[in-house]
Amino acid sequence: MAIFPQTRTAEPPLHVALPPRRADDRPGVRRLPSLRHIGPNWYASVMGTAIVASAGAALPVDVPGLRAACTLVWALSAVLLLAVLAARAGHWIHHRDQARAHLLDPAVAPFYGCLSMALMAVGGATLTVGVDVVGARAALAVDVVLFAAGTAVGLAAAVVVPYLMVVRHRPAPGTASPVWLLPLVAPMVSASQGALLVPHLGAGQGREALLLACYAMFGLSLLATLVVLPLVFSRLVHHGPLPLALTPTLFLVLGPLGQSTTAVNQLADAAPGAVAGPYASAFGAFAVLYGVPVLGFALLWLALAAAMVVRAARNGMGFAMTWWAFTFPVGTCVTGAAGLARHTGLDALTWLAVALYVFLVVAWAAAGTGTVRGLLSGALTAAPVPPRPATARTT
Repeated sequence: MAIFPQTRTAEPPLHVALPPRRADDRPGVRRLPSLRHIGPNWYASVMGTAIVASAGAALPVDVPGLRAACTLVWALSAVLLLAVLAARAGHWIHHRDQARAHLLDPAVAPFYGCLSMALMAVGGATLTVGVDVVGARAALAVDVVLFAAGTAVGLAAAVVVPYLMVVRHRPAPGTASPVWLLPLVAPMVSASQGALLVPHLGAGQGREALLLACYAMFGLSLLATLVVLPLVFSRLVHHGPLPLALTPTLFLVLGPLGQSTTAVNQLADAAPGAVAGPYASAFGAFAVLYGVPVLGFALLWLALAAAMVVRAARNGMGFAMTWWAFTFPVGTCVTGAAGLARHTGLDALTWLAVALYVFLVVAWAAAGTGTVRGLLSGALTAAPVPPRPATARTT
């Protein structure tokens, strides 16, 4: 179906249908048809790869060869970022009509938040893992540039996408999707990644300002998530399961949960030397008092989402780019659990982080294999088809 601002659908479409043929689609006109359907959701593959490196480096255990493997994955994420940036630039240059249509599609527009998170995920992995290859000065420079660009894009997406949903998209009641969380969680990623840069600033106003700015972005993202998450759960309860291809997006809810837990722990690490002693101690206590309950809810949602995915798989769910939702959100839970293990000293949290990391690596391998196969076959760059509906709810 064509997408217009006034469109109402029972379920938000996964992709935008082809618009009428334009001048640049006529035979003989130079164009790049393979880029037409490369949407902003492709940045999820960059995020999902970079988090494998960052989460592996954050594990509170010493595994032989893990650091070297994480370095290789970081290098792959950097190459993927450059490739997707180039592809998206070609998409905007050669297929502006489709790019504009994406902004008017309530199912696609939220993925613009992924650009921000992809930039910062690679930047953070460069500072924590890539430093072994490029050196401390170059790693810091790369992270600063990507953090600044990612934060600017993320804050813009956190405003522009909800604005478009109100004035242009106007989604119908009962169509809330976990995808709506993507532009809202980007500032939370800025909060956690900014904490890594705080110690690199000289003592004084600048260091304290960055720390408190990160806490402000933490609050921005958290409160926005608390507004949207009830809509998502209400949609599931009152309207049944998501369409099969969209079922993996339920894992996106883990993003703000795990990332906020990661953020408070990393900010607590950065607080000493940035703020007065009593505040630094309070931030350390807040990391545990906030992180433990939120991680508990994240585990509850992980079990619910996993059960829904198993149900969808039994009903014929095949591979789609939505499988990348199994990676970055779970990775944030790994770093969140690792941070809590660091601050509490509990072995149980250490092994929880390890178990989640094993799940992350398996999910990353599955999503990556499916993506490579789809690219080689041309299925992922072809015109999209509407998602299969979910089966009827049983009583």
